[in-house]
Amino acid sequence: MRYSRIVIIIAAFLSVPSNAQTSTLYDAIATARNQSVEAKEARQSFISTYWAYRTYQASRLPSFNLYGGLMNFDRSLTLMQSYEDGSFQYVNSYNLQNSLGLQVSQNLTFTGGTLSVYSDLSRIDQFGIDKSLTWYSQPVTVSYYQPLFTYNQFKWDKKIEPKEYERGKRQYMESMEQITINTVRAYHSLILARMNNNIASSNYANTGKMLSVARERQALGSVTRDELLQLELRMLNDSISINETAVAVREAQMVLNSVLGYDESYEITPVLEENLPDVYMDYDLVMAKALENSTFNLDNEINLLNAEAAVAQAKASRGISMSLNARFGLSQTAPDFGGVYSDLLDQEVVGLSFSVPIFDWGLGKGKVQKAKAAQEVVRAQVQQSENDFRRQIFTAVGQFNNQRHQCSVSKRAMLIAQERYELMMEKFRSGKASVMELNTAQSENDTALQKYITDVSNFWEYYYTLRQYTLYDFIKGQDLDIDVNEMIAR
Repeated sequence: MRYSRIVIIIAAFLSVPSNAQTSTLYDAIATARNQSVEAKEARQSFISTYWAYRTYQASRLPSFNLYGGLMNFDRSLTLMQSYEDGSFQYVNSYNLQNSLGLQVSQNLTFTGGTLSVYSDLSRIDQFGIDKSLTWYSQPVTVSYYQPLFTYNQFKWDKKIEPKEYERGKRQYMESMEQITINTVRAYHSLILARMNNNIASSNYANTGKMLSVARERQALGSVTRDELLQLELRMLNDSISINETAVAVREAQMVLNSVLGYDESYEITPVLEENLPDVYMDYDLVMAKALENSTFNLDNEINLLNAEAAVAQAKASRGISMSLNARFGLSQTAPDFGGVYSDLLDQEVVGLSFSVPIFDWGLGKGKVQKAKAAQEVVRAQVQQSENDFRRQIFTAVGQFNNQRHQCSVSKRAMLIAQERYELMMEKFRSGKASVMELNTAQSENDTALQKYITDVSNFWEYYYTLRQYTLYDFIKGQDLDIDVNEMIAR
């Protein structure tokens, strides 16, 4: 019986144009998450992260490359040195070169080196007085490049890139929950604006009726001139309030339309969602889910890894740097195509290059110390951020658990205020209540209605804030997730 009366009260104060589209809170949330500008931006941001991760994965796979040069014609003077007396002279170069090769390369994460296998074939046609044809082949060659005592980018990418991708997924889900929170605020702001407008209209009509009664009673001497003026002033204020709240309704509608991705002409009939979920938030559970699912821990892990990588890079750039180059294969040259693959000759090339800083004026040491200091700053920031995060979760849990009780209290207060206002109007009609008492009851009734709407709005905002912190659906009891393949295919 009490609940039915609440519905009647709220419905009476939420009348809207008949051409407006009815939308529940859940409908509005679904629309915002699907078509709002913010949702589209969040999707594109995640897609960018997705392809960045795909690029990283591709870099760890073998690469196949076809290379060569076709129809490279050269007719020019070329400086050459005589092998007999060492003299230099310009000779006429007149030739056509064609080459084709296939290479397979693989980056090695553990060592930071690159292993390659390739095969190529070249043909040189020499023109001029002495015409000739030369074929050159390398049927198979294996090469390996290995940096020594240097920074291994492959190793650090393997540690960081998967975490970056996972963070991108969670950031997307957190963005969608933020869109939900924005929708909750805008949706209930429209409800409140429309209720205020209808309250002003209702008060104007009721005050007009009471003013008529007061004028009749003034003639009988039971209502003073001052009380009559109070009612007239109240009626004027209600008239002003009608215009002001009408503007507020339009502004709230435009804000909600923007959040939902509609144009400004679209009108929505909001429906107050009073069926509050019977959920009690346990701090330990919420905290565990927040640490497990949110971007918080990932942010800290990535920041620490980046700081550690910076130290490793600074140390590597300070000391000796070396690289190993090795190449082993078969080759042959011949005047005809058939002979170029006969009696193959082996070839081996091995080389070690190095660089040793003798004196750098403390540059290397400075870079290392700077990187270490930055690492310690990150560690301190991580510790502080965890303290702040735990405090935020504690506050959010307390707000939510308190707000459900607050909604029950404000609902009861709304019923009492409405009943008291109705009784006071009857008393005023019968001459048992003053204008001041009537005005007070009216103001209390208005405030109680507004307070209830605000409390319901806060309840949903607190709930979805905790969902954003935890990426966990407390009603269904399961973690939030996304279908990556479906999103990419859209």
